[in-house]
Amino acid sequence: MTAVENIVDSVMELPRTARAYEALTGRFRWRVPSRYNIARDVCGRHAADPRRVALHFEDECGATATHTFAQVQAAANRLSNALRAMGVDRGERVAIVLPQRPETAIAHVACYQMGAIALPLSHLFGAEALEYRLADAGAKVAIADPDTLPKLLAARDRLPGLTHIIGVAGARETAVAPWEELLDRAADQWECLDTHADDPALIIYTSGTTGPPKGALLAHRTLIGNLPGFACSHDFFPEPGDLFWSPADWAWTGGLFDALLPAWHYGMPLVAYRGRFDPEHACALMAKYGVRNAFLFPTALKMIMKEVREPRRRFGLGLRSLMSGGEAVGETVHAWARESLGVTINEIFGQTEMNYVVGGCARVFEPRPGAMGKPYPGHRIALLDERGDPVPDGQPGEIAVHHEGDPVMFLGYWNNPGATAAKFKGPWARTGDVAVRDEQGYYWYHGRTDDVIKSAGYRIGPAEVENCLLRHPAVANAAVIGVPDADRGSLVKAVVVLTAGHTPGAALEAELQAHVRARLAPYQVPRLFEFTATLPMTTTGKVQRRALRENGHS
Repeated sequence: MTAVENIVDSVMELPRTARAYEALTGRFRWRVPSRYNIARDVCGRHAADPRRVALHFEDECGATATHTFAQVQAAANRLSNALRAMGVDRGERVAIVLPQRPETAIAHVACYQMGAIALPLSHLFGAEALEYRLADAGAKVAIADPDTLPKLLAARDRLPGLTHIIGVAGARETAVAPWEELLDRAADQWECLDTHADDPALIIYTSGTTGPPKGALLAHRTLIGNLPGFACSHDFFPEPGDLFWSPADWAWTGGLFDALLPAWHYGMPLVAYRGRFDPEHACALMAKYGVRNAFLFPTALKMIMKEVREPRRRFGLGLRSLMSGGEAVGETVHAWARESLGVTINEIFGQTEMNYVVGGCARVFEPRPGAMGKPYPGHRIALLDERGDPVPDGQPGEIAVHHEGDPVMFLGYWNNPGATAAKFKGPWARTGDVAVRDEQGYYWYHGRTDDVIKSAGYRIGPAEVENCLLRHPAVANAAVIGVPDADRGSLVKAVVVLTAGHTPGAALEAELQAHVRARLAPYQVPRLFEFTATLPMTTTGKVQRRALRENGHS
């Protein structure tokens, strides 16, 4: 069906060399069918086998359940019928305000197969954030659980277009339709709509790191565009016995297109956990279910590295592949993963509008710790200057993706043609992220265009300095920003979270400066420090350097 399954055999016998990478990418051609529906791909075609497991679910109280594809499909059929009875037609938006749980996945399948547009929203959003997105998208129905329902109800009076709320897992309130009762009354048969591959499937709002959140409208074909990156970043997923887990919220691109949907495309099971991320419990969960493939944000990896000693030996972990993205991982975490988890991290780069376009594949080419990797099959990448011209190797430029003929590309921003037009420059979609390409074709992340620090004529990417600081035992996490300075333009400032047992002060600042000076260039050494208990994060695990700059840290 897609273009991924036919590229593996041709490179498996080659050593990890440039020749292997060229074979992988050079023989690749997209095969996107004109008619394609995500629901049929990820669930409907697997449901014929009543024993095929789709999901192992566990919550923080220890309750567990296992769901087959057949069970997911039957429940999705019932929900599609219930939504149709509520007046949901093709193209109308259904908000899914739920954490990782079976009902979340069922709701996605139900929306896709009826041609509705799924609107996943993080369960961590407050009432104001929910209201903005629900109003902007014009959601007709919202699905919530006991944790998210109160926030939804707080905004409902200001959302006249929201005609129905469905309550999951005992979420009860006046005028809230119970999920269980709705599905019990609905028929379990539904004919999947024969959608065009370019038809809209979902809206995912950007994390808002560069301005007000915008709704990225994604097509059904978007999943196909993500598959080469998913397969390569997990060293040719799937292999027999593979089992996937990620704590990434299914309201975001990382949770949906880096975890749930591609795993189900291959008919493979995954683990869903409803609860807060805890390093010890994450290791125990992976051991309990025999997880072989994982996607962990750099923040999560750093937490495990700092708080869990010898995780592989202690828990008996058997990871085969490990992907990370959202921020640069860095040499320290790479080395730790090889030593303590027995696996090589494949870093990836993408964004909501064009996900999974660059990354690593340890089975094909040797990863470089700290590097983003190389373009995945089917994606054309360039680094552009401010005029839109390509920059030479070794020079920083804005990452751009050739959008023509690439199924991963988003359709546009919901009700925002101006922002959509600004995203494109000729055949290129600009990401707002800065990188450098080396002579071997590896890309090295330098930060957002507005995160790059210009000091005394130098352009300084914060990620490299942050990763260097993280190698010091006193540093649990760090964010590097620029502070305005009359003489230099900007000074490099490090905002640092300390590990237990370390005390801030002039002596530690000098020690950290010496640590960076010994490893990086003199102009990269932080001149200012601030110590804090936490760093501002997006719900996708990215440090909000912009928030640090705007909230008095500069």
